[in-house]
Amino acid sequence: MGKYRFETDEHVMFRKSLRKYLEKEATPHYEQWEEDRMIPKSFWRKLGDMGYLSPQVEEKYGGLEVDFRYAVIIGEEMERVGASLTGVGLHNDIVVPYIEAYGNDEQKARWLPGCVTGEHITAIAMTEPGAGSDLAAIQTTAVLDGDTYIVNGSKTFITNGINADLVVVVVKTDTQIEPKHRGISLLVIEEEMAGFTRGRKLNKVGMHAQDTAELYFEDCRVPAKNLLGEEGKGFTYLMEKLQQERLMVAISAQTASEDMVEMTLDYVKSRKAFGKPVGAFQNTQFKLVEMSTEVELGHSFLESLIEDHMAGKDIVSKVSMAKYWLTETAKKISGECLQLHGGYGYMEEYKIARRYRDIPVASIYAGSNEIMKVIVAKKMGL
Repeated sequence: MGKYRFETDEHVMFRKSLRKYLEKEATPHYEQWEEDRMIPKSFWRKLGDMGYLSPQVEEKYGGLEVDFRYAVIIGEEMERVGASLTGVGLHNDIVVPYIEAYGNDEQKARWLPGCVTGEHITAIAMTEPGAGSDLAAIQTTAVLDGDTYIVNGSKTFITNGINADLVVVVVKTDTQIEPKHRGISLLVIEEEMAGFTRGRKLNKVGMHAQDTAELYFEDCRVPAKNLLGEEGKGFTYLMEKLQQERLMVAISAQTASEDMVEMTLDYVKSRKAFGKPVGAFQNTQFKLVEMSTEVELGHSFLESLIEDHMAGKDIVSKVSMAKYWLTETAKKISGECLQLHGGYGYMEEYKIARRYRDIPVASIYAGSNEIMKVIVAKKMGL
């Protein structure tokens, strides 16, 4: 039986083989990656060799052409190892789908095979030093000069920013048009293009092995053939893809919550205080019952959303609810579980300490939870 009612025997086998693979190739090295503040490119290539990168891509471009259920499984199993593997999910389920959906045949043939093998690592650059949730306020410009766009501006908080060699960059191709979002376009900027430089690798509170960087574009010349889709349609494309991005964030938060409750349950059964297991105290029991209930509720809600998403339904409102509620729940659970670990919970060698510092940012990225509430309120007619 799979974790979800929609999992077939093939999905269950896939999950088992992926988990076994990660236990061998990721878990033993994860602590070192955290210290190095980087996941090596060699690991990406190994994932590609095993078919774990963008398996939804069409077979003619080297993919396995599988359904979204595989993306859910990969996202969950990566999160079980640690939150710093979020860059794999960003590549698989957020950036590559832009190329699949809006790229032309030439672009797909040029980029997708490498995205599947791990030769290409992708990123998406939306956020700027002065513009986060308000995408219409971005200042990075792309001015057409013959058959080349000249790009100027900067981006920050870019996941995979150091490792990526293909970056989908949100730019303003028309700075005069009103409303402003109609001037937004998407350009794919490649590593070797003159005028494209990376800033420092950002030193974050958590997710230490996940490379996050600043990107700079100074008279960066980008061939017009690297325009993704149509000029001026970028904002629409972003809105179309944010449902899946936020759903994947919700899935990661739910997985983190499940992992934290599981590890804490094991800990309180073995840790003793006043001559008996910590789990024998009523307060501990009540806390774990409360958290387990929240995890069960989250799982049921998420299962229905995944099914609706696979069916192609517009569930922007519910996904926004899930993204905000499940990330806030995970934050709360991380604090409760750390408390139940006592002093050991504050030690880096205990996984709960990593969870405690890794989870808060999930309520900020992919649109802050305050923005999620604004979206839901608008859908309610408020």
